[in-house]
Amino acid sequence: MSQRDTLVHLFAGGCGGTVGAIFTCPLEVVKTRLQSSSITLYVSEVQLSTVNGVSVARMSPPGPLHCLKLILEKEGPRSLFRGLGPTLVGVAPSRAIYFAAYSTAKEKLNGVLEPDSTQVHMVSAGMAGFTAITATNPIWLIKTRLQLDARNRGEHRMSAFECVRRVYRTDGLRGFYRGMTASYAGISETVIHFVIYENIKRRLLEAKAPQNMDEEEEEEESSKDASDFAGMMLAAATSKTCAASIAYPHEVIRTRLREEGTKYRSFFQTLTTIPKEEGYRALYRGLTTHLVRQIPNTAIMMCTYELVVYFLND
Repeated sequence: MSQRDTLVHLFAGGCGGTVGAIFTCPLEVVKTRLQSSSITLYVSEVQLSTVNGVSVARMSPPGPLHCLKLILEKEGPRSLFRGLGPTLVGVAPSRAIYFAAYSTAKEKLNGVLEPDSTQVHMVSAGMAGFTAITATNPIWLIKTRLQLDARNRGEHRMSAFECVRRVYRTDGLRGFYRGMTASYAGISETVIHFVIYENIKRRLLEAKAPQNMDEEEEEEESSKDASDFAGMMLAAATSKTCAASIAYPHEVIRTRLREEGTKYRSFFQTLTTIPKEEGYRALYRGLTTHLVRQIPNTAIMMCTYELVVYFLND
């Protein structure tokens, strides 16, 4: 792969991640709140005043719409964009690193394994995920801390710089890498996603192949391109839904590990503690919100990525 190709994939990946993150930030905040161990804080004051402390811990957590309503009522619309700053700082380099590593790994592995095979896609996606996670984990930890910083209207809100100082003061440099093991476990989601995505993408291209032999190919180019990009969005949404549903518990574990003053210490300790104290359903808190967010986010991200690559290589 030439240096220009690498830069194209870096830029395209960064653009795709940025556009998707901006549009879906409010859903990300709601999802993170639902995943946290302090979910009972978002139960309305009326409910809290009618039950004792023991019952509060066992109450069913609020649903996505209830959580959204409480955030708007108590904290204001601005809270739905908590953590957007670190997200915008991190999403471009994260996605750029990911797509560049994925494309580079696939290019190298195609010369060793069967070209464009499932094995190539799986290993490439895994290597790309590992690289991006290791490089950007501190940014995502700060984002999660900011999203969990629930403050009523008018109260001072913790800034990203204040959050950095608190993390360093409390846990040192190691504190910025909390939750990284859960993110590594989440590579399985990425692998599943790309395997399905690449298979659907290949089938769509194969279905289009007969049209490429048409004598009027040039006249049909614009409509063919439009349908191709629509197909990419459908492929991305389908593959991400399957992958996210299978690998979702790592998301909840990662959020718990990143909480301030958390009792959770490691991936497996958290994996066993949550079901023991809250039941197995707690490992899937926020899944609905996650899917509602991930489907448009991934579709927008992948479509933007393919679109940018197409125009820059045109």
